Order: sequence, then structure tokens, then C-alpha cells
Amino acid sequence: MNNNKKKISIIDIFNDDAFGLLDSTAKTSIVKTADQRLIDSFEEINAFVDKNNREPNTSSMSEYGLLARLKNIKENEQQIISLKPYDRYNLLGTVEIAKTSISDILNDDEFGLLETESDLSIFKYKHITKKDEREKAEFIAHRKPLKDEAFKPYEEMFQKVHQEIKEGKRLINPFHNIEKNLHVGNFYLLDGVMLYLKEAKLEKTVWEQKSGNRERVEGRTFTIFENGTYSNMLYRSLGKQIQKSGKLITNTHEGINNQLYVNAGILSEEDLPTGWVYILKTKSSHPEIASIKNLFKIGFSSTYIDDRIKNSKHEATYLYSEVTKVSSYACYNRNADKLEQLLHRFFAAACLNIDIEIIPGKRITPREWFVVPFEEIERAIELILKEQIIHYKYDSEIEKIVLK
Repeated sequence: MNNNKKKISIIDIFNDDAFGLLDSTAKTSIVKTADQRLIDSFEEINAFVDKNNREPNTSSMSEYGLLARLKNIKENEQQIISLKPYDRYNLLGTVEIAKTSISDILNDDEFGLLETESDLSIFKYKHITKKDEREKAEFIAHRKPLKDEAFKPYEEMFQKVHQEIKEGKRLINPFHNIEKNLHVGNFYLLDGVMLYLKEAKLEKTVWEQKSGNRERVEGRTFTIFENGTYSNMLYRSLGKQIQKSGKLITNTHEGINNQLYVNAGILSEEDLPTGWVYILKTKSSHPEIASIKNLFKIGFSSTYIDDRIKNSKHEATYLYSEVTKVSSYACYNRNADKLEQLLHRFFAAACLNIDIEIIPGKRITPREWFVVPFEEIERAIELILKEQIIHYKYDSEIEKIVLK
């Protein structure tokens, strides 16, 4: 027996790993956690203080979101504790984190699970939360994180809205009346966090009351938050939360269009658009289309226009082509479709009259495209708002609006 043979230890086994079979690399996720998004949200407030040497206040509309966000954090003890290590400017004040002992754990028996002499009757409900507490819990529970790739286009939208608020193109107003002011395609603030109401599958339901039955709108929504989460909260529950601790963000439109509506006396500060009439120009390279000068589509949409036209190259109504948004007009009190119909009737003589095969095997006869100079479309809208359109007509030969 050879007593000089070296003994192999555990360390020798781990070191003798020629193929790296024992190497372990921790998996990383590109999806941000809720904690990381909370930290990123707070860092935006820190960045503001870095730049301005002060906390956000109410002196500017653009600061309102940050101010509300900071206030919301200060009211949440758990968030204060989580964010205190990142509080470079002592925005959250002094935080005392109590040390937890075994006695604390045993004494913190909120539901009496450790009390052997407690009332065990199944007929008594002692720990059911109040209705408003349940609604808030449901609201939070329904928020789920979006993957970075899915959230990216919405992140750009939120950044654009923040910039438009800063530039004064959008306003932050109180939120009243759910059915009047909660609409798909609009932006809102809730506890300082901006949200975008992307979809709402709504239907009218009967609401029983002692004074008689009433109808109301209800259904599920698809709501995206700027912190990278989404929710399928009930429409009315979402509205109640915004009503309780949120604001509405008005839509932005070119200054001339806003002035038209204001001067026409059909707007008040609390009104929000319920639809848009838009004017589009085609990017089609088809010879029969590209050769037409002053070709515009006049259409109506009850949802965010950019969402409505993002798949234009796959739809016949857009001539199977990408389009450019030339202008859009916010309409109030649910009259956008009527404005569209008026414009179609007024420019009927200039309606594009063509039967064309853009995609092999698919012939189309578009009816919402008009051969009219853009300036004349703008003038027609102004005449409609001033209730003077009945005195005019469109002359397609000279391509001008003229007195009858």
C-alpha cells in the first residue's frame, strides 16, 4: 500500500473543475421591480432639487405632479422607510426604524390568531375591511408591471405630456363627474402619478335606488401608469380614486384650434374633449394617389388619434398606407361626429371619386378623402363654429369657399 498518496479534499474537488460545471451566474431580469420604480420616481424629485435648489411647489403647473408625488410618499410610512437611504436633501424628514423583538412579533397579533380564548364563531365578521378600504386595496392589487419593451412607447408619451404641461399646452384641473370627464385616450394624475386610460369596455347597467332605477356606465378599463405598471380596474372605481386624490390633465391642441372653440363660446374650463375630428395626408406611393394634389382625409375618432392611425398601412380607409396627421380639432359635449358629418356634406362635391386596386385582389372606393386645400377645410370649421356655414358653399372649380 502506498501511504504517500495525497488525500483529496473538498477544496480540491471544487478547484478541479476544468469544464466550469460548478460555475454559477446569477440570472438578471430587465424588468424593473416595484421598489426600483418607486426609487426611480423619487429620484426624479431629487433631480428637480438638484437643478432648482428647492422643493417643487405650486408656482408652476409643471411642478404639480412632483409636488403631489412627494406628498403621497410622505403619507406612506413604508415608502418613507424604503426611500430614506436615497433622501439626499432630507425631503422626508427624520425616520426612526424601530427594532423588532420576539415580544413585538407576539404582541403584533392583529387578527388574534394567537389568542386561544377568542370568539371563534363563524357567524361574526370582525376583520372585514370597510368598502373604501377594499376599493383602494383592489386598485393597488390590480396593478401589474409591464415589461420594459411594452412600456417604452407609453414612457415616451408620458414624457411628452410632462413637457406639454411645462410648456402650458396642457393644464391640470380638478376632476369632477366620472362619466363626463373619464374618457379613453386622456391622461390623469392619481396620487402624483400620471396615468393613461388606453381602453375601456363599457356598457350601460341598471342601478337600483329607492327613488327609482337609474342607468350608469360600467366596465373594465386598461390603464397604464407612468411608473411602468398597468391595471384593469373597474371604470367607476378608477373614476372614484381620481375624484378622491387625483386631477385631470387637459388635452393639447394647436393654439388656433383652441381659440376657435373658446371664441365660439362653446367651452368652459371644466369641459373635456369627447372626440376629435382629424385631417390626414397620405404617404401613398401609388401613382393614382400620389399624383392628386390637396388630397386630405377628414375623419372622426373617439380615441387617441395616434393610436387610431398606427396601423393605417393595413386598413382600406387609410388607402393601405401610412399617413401624416396634419391637424386635429377637439370637440366637446359629444358632437365630434356631427362636425365630421357637416364637413363631409359641405365638401361633398370635392369627395374623391375613385375605384382603385392598391393591394392585388382588393378594390376599394374611399369616401372620406377630399380634394380640397387645407386652408379651406380650416375656414369651413371656423364658419361652422361661428354658425355662419349656411351662408356659404364650396366651389370645387376654383377650390374656394364662396357666398351662396
